[in-house]
Amino acid sequence: MAQYFEVHPHTPQQRLIRQAAEIVRQGGLIVYPTDSSYAFGCQMDRKDALERIRTIRQLDAEHNFTLICHDLSQVSAFARINNEAFRLIKTLTPGPYTFLLQATREVPRRLQHPKRKTIGIRLPDNAVSQLLVAELGEPLFSSTLILPGETEGLADPEDIRERVGSRVELILAAGVVPFAETTIVDLTGELPVIVRQGRGSIGFLRT
Repeated sequence: MAQYFEVHPHTPQQRLIRQAAEIVRQGGLIVYPTDSSYAFGCQMDRKDALERIRTIRQLDAEHNFTLICHDLSQVSAFARINNEAFRLIKTLTPGPYTFLLQATREVPRRLQHPKRKTIGIRLPDNAVSQLLVAELGEPLFSSTLILPGETEGLADPEDIRERVGSRVELILAAGVVPFAETTIVDLTGELPVIVRQGRGSIGFLRT
């Protein structure tokens, strides 16, 4: 059964964040909150943890995965980003957006889209995820906690413990996080393209 850390959603306890980061470094699969849902998280180079996410969620090979980053300098190490994309991401983050970018060689192939060689990038507006990634010192590999046959992610950490507590090493519980899809913005071309409109405003397209 997973360890269960109750953390404050706005001022999370640093000792619990340090423990969570150490569990990730040791290859653990965790559940943690973002600004749009709870999500699975693991270290980028842990193939076994990635496969566990695929198994739990029953994902196919073409599913787009996401890296949760701490800041734009970290983004630039793992994704090719031009000046226009940089300015747009800087304006919209932290926030409920997922940006599709061409992956650099720093991103393992198994994390990239198999055909497009892209990776999703997120900088969520959530204190727990921000502190966790900062403590980890590298992006957190992530996938929204949506179970097979369902269209929305689990919002209540007690429900999460009941349904996936035996399949992960840690649940970082920060209260109920209502599920909302992120807005997905494709930045691989000359102009931004909205792949999915979610919680994040797309008003920037009209400016």
